[in-house]
Amino acid sequence: MDHFPIFLATSEQKILLSGGGEAALAKLRLLMKTKAALHIFAPDPAPELVEWQAAGKLTLHRRAFTAADLPGALLFYAADEDDALDAENAALARAAGVLVNIVDNLHDSQFITPAIVDRDPVTVAIGTEGAAPVLARAIKADLEERLPVTLGPLARIGKGFRKLADALPMGRARRDFWREYYFATGPRAMAEGKDTVRPALKDLLQTHLAREARDGHVAFVGGGPGDPELLTLKARRALDEADVVIYDRLISPEILELARREALMIDVGKEGFGPSTAQDHINALLVEHAQSGAQVVRLKSGDATVFGRLDEEIDAVDAHDIGWHIVPGITAASAAVAGIGQSLTKRGRNASVRFLTGHDMKGFADHDWAALARPNEVAAIYMGKKSARFVQGRLLMHGADRATPVTVIENASRADQRVLSTTLNDLPRDLADAEMTGPALTFYGLAPRAAVQVANETPLEELA
Repeated sequence: MDHFPIFLATSEQKILLSGGGEAALAKLRLLMKTKAALHIFAPDPAPELVEWQAAGKLTLHRRAFTAADLPGALLFYAADEDDALDAENAALARAAGVLVNIVDNLHDSQFITPAIVDRDPVTVAIGTEGAAPVLARAIKADLEERLPVTLGPLARIGKGFRKLADALPMGRARRDFWREYYFATGPRAMAEGKDTVRPALKDLLQTHLAREARDGHVAFVGGGPGDPELLTLKARRALDEADVVIYDRLISPEILELARREALMIDVGKEGFGPSTAQDHINALLVEHAQSGAQVVRLKSGDATVFGRLDEEIDAVDAHDIGWHIVPGITAASAAVAGIGQSLTKRGRNASVRFLTGHDMKGFADHDWAALARPNEVAAIYMGKKSARFVQGRLLMHGADRATPVTVIENASRADQRVLSTTLNDLPRDLADAEMTGPALTFYGLAPRAAVQVANETPLEELA
């Protein structure tokens, strides 16, 4: 992130702009939405500038900008559409400690003006670091359609009500009140007329003041394979409401970013055959935070019900009469098989699929390897990289064909996904050569579909 987004207080602040043509007009249409004192320097101003001065929207100086105009200025826009003149004026402003924007010159600008969706006092700013203005405009158009024009009046009324709402306890009680106002009570009242919103807000406050605090609760949430777009709507909602998020090692940073900024984030990652957080400690954390009244999200990679030790954690919260529910997620096998263009089952090939974990070696050793070694069998092996040689040995011992396809998918669904296509005979050697360090899922009995294999092997520049 080269440009950190902030919202500057501009009321009665002095903002200067040098230029009187189209570039200046484009910036001013946005700047005139603020309450800043706008000073424009243009020896030959466009007619619109004259009209805007007559309407009291800005102060027009029919001369060139000079260094004497800078004292007290907050921002300076160089918009003369003359590279040499813009650079000269920008240098004067920088020397005076005023932040500079040179129109259409990202490299020499100290700040950029984003695309804006205006639902005053709600403002959405969209920036692309100057890389894709067309994309910023498209996002703006999409948000303009999604955000109702009534959002502004609702927010203004809510802003005026904040001191009364402070009667509610800090934290969840206030969040629940404002969530209900903005997403239920407020819009319903606005539909009946603006004058009905404030009385409805007062009634809502009385209801919440009389309401008992919510008990602590645990949501066991499947975080999916890593791609945030594969997260379910229920999972997104749970993360948005969580006071505490207790998450696994394999949860991607992009998904953690979706949690509330104020939420307490606790990493309880377990690493196969390596350092890990004791399960008893995880159970204790769930109980401790839920008993304090927190809404806890236990965020597990993939689907919480698949190799996630879910039952142990449910038993722990049940033992303390703590409420809980499960939010399913997309398990790694579903994402990984989609990544190679195959299906887990196929008519005429296999009517069932086995889900195994290479982490639990005792259970792994007891598996029915003779049945799996038969032709056309399919298995999805979770956390199986370090047990690859064991898998190979057991299957060959029970008569499996050495040419049986095996596919290993690292970081399934993520931008850095890698696919290794090999055979049972070559699995340990090829896996070692691949030096995979991310989470991986192994498919025994499946090879990537040909078209997908070609796409995976083709450099991006050749696809462009």
